[in-house]
Amino acid sequence: MNLETDAEERFVAIEIKLAQQEDLVETLNQLVYQQQKRIDKLDALCAALAQHIGDHAQGGPNSVNERPPHY
Repeated sequence: MNLETDAEERFVAIEIKLAQQEDLVETLNQLVYQQQKRIDKLDALCAALAQHIGDHAQGGPNSVNERPPHY
């Protein structure tokens, strides 16, 4: 009977560890998801800034190659 109790206690301990690991995996999955959303936003922002800089470098208003009006 003692072996049965030990086996049951070990089984319960394994179930507890498994539940904790499943919770940890879900938490990490949510963290990765949130980070990917942020990376996507930052990537879009960088692309927009690059486009903005490219537009202004090609003769847009306040172009880098233009002389200021006071010259």
